[in-house]
Amino acid sequence: MALYVYAITAADHPLDLDELSGVGSEAVPVRAVASGPLCAVVSDISEKIRPKRRDLQIHQGVQERLMRGGPVLPLQFGYTAADEQTIEQVLLKGADGYLANLERLAGCAEYHVRASQDEEELLRQILSETPEARELNERIRTGDQDPQLPLALGQLVAAQVQERQEALASGLVEALVPFAREHTVRQASGADFLNLSLLVPDDRQEEFRTAEANLADQIGDGIEFRLSGPLPPYSFVE
Repeated sequence: MALYVYAITAADHPLDLDELSGVGSEAVPVRAVASGPLCAVVSDISEKIRPKRRDLQIHQGVQERLMRGGPVLPLQFGYTAADEQTIEQVLLKGADGYLANLERLAGCAEYHVRASQDEEELLRQILSETPEARELNERIRTGDQDPQLPLALGQLVAAQVQERQEALASGLVEALVPFAREHTVRQASGADFLNLSLLVPDDRQEEFRTAEANLADQIGDGIEFRLSGPLPPYSFVE
């Protein structure tokens, strides 16, 4: 039977898996497959797994339970293996790298910081603080029929948005990364201008959360911060 794989741990991890049921329509127990100095945490699966809310929550719950006992290498949702022998071979072949990663991630959790900006508030700021944009907008508003004006204003506003948000994102990253052992900045999507992941040591997490909250209070109107964590260190598994 195929196996759904949640994470890799060291063999000496306490593996508190009691009463944990795995993903899928059947309530099968979560268990460990050992190979030398490592274990893979798995459950039997007889169906194709899709990212349904219930299964996503189960996957995350297993990761969070494991994190309480020590470092883990979390796998993204949906990873399966054909059988135990396949898992044992993978663990044996990659043992040195997995052990090095577990040591690197020990005593840390991942946090995500995302930030977005209210478009109307940002536009008001640009029109108020940028004379050229204010002049173009005023000419359009008072009936100037020059067909180039809307295009020129749109290009100017777009450039200002990019410049301001890049500067703001850079400042936020600079303020938060001193609390992290590692960090990664990903391409922001939608209305977000910042998508930052940080690997924060346990003994700095309270300090980090306080600093993030203070930044959110100080940054000004129209900025929304969204903090997620502590999470399994998905973004930092090599």
